[in-house]
Amino acid sequence: MNLLQIITPRLPRRYLLFIAALVWTFTGGMLLFRGILLFMGSQYLFWIRLIFSLIAGTIFYILLFSRISRKHTRRILELPLEKPCAFSFFNIKSYILMTVMITAGITLRKSGIIPREYLSVLYVTMGIPLFLSAFRFYYTGVFFRERGKAVSKV
Repeated sequence: MNLLQIITPRLPRRYLLFIAALVWTFTGGMLLFRGILLFMGSQYLFWIRLIFSLIAGTIFYILLFSRISRKHTRRILELPLEKPCAFSFFNIKSYILMTVMITAGITLRKSGIIPREYLSVLYVTMGIPLFLSAFRFYYTGVFFRERGKAVSKV
C-alpha cells in the first residue's frame, strides 16, 4: 500500500450519495437565494420573470437535470470499491463543469454584462433543477442497499 492510498479519505457509497445531495442542495439553494434577492431588487417585469424562471427551471429539470442526476447516482452505486474516495461523488468532467459554471456565474454578476433583472432569471432557472435533482440523491441514499440490491428506481 502506498502513501496516496493511505491518506485518501474513503467513505461508503451511501455517504457519497448524501455528500452529492448536500452539494446539489447547497448549490441550488444558493442560486435560488441569490436569484430571489435579485428579483426583489427590481420590480421590472417581476411576475413575467418569475413565471418564466419557474417554467424554464422545471423544463430544465425534466429534460436535462433528471438525467444528469440519474447518471451520477448510478455511477456512485456502481463504483467498484465499497469505500471509494470521498471526492468521487463527482467525476473529473463534472468537477471541471462545476468550476466553469461557478466562474461564469461570478463573472456575470461582478461584471454587469447582464443586467441584474435578467441575471435573476438565470440564477433561479438554474437553481430549481439543481435543487430538485438533489432529492434523487437523498432518496437513493435513504433506500440504499448493499451491492446488487440498490434501489431500482434510480
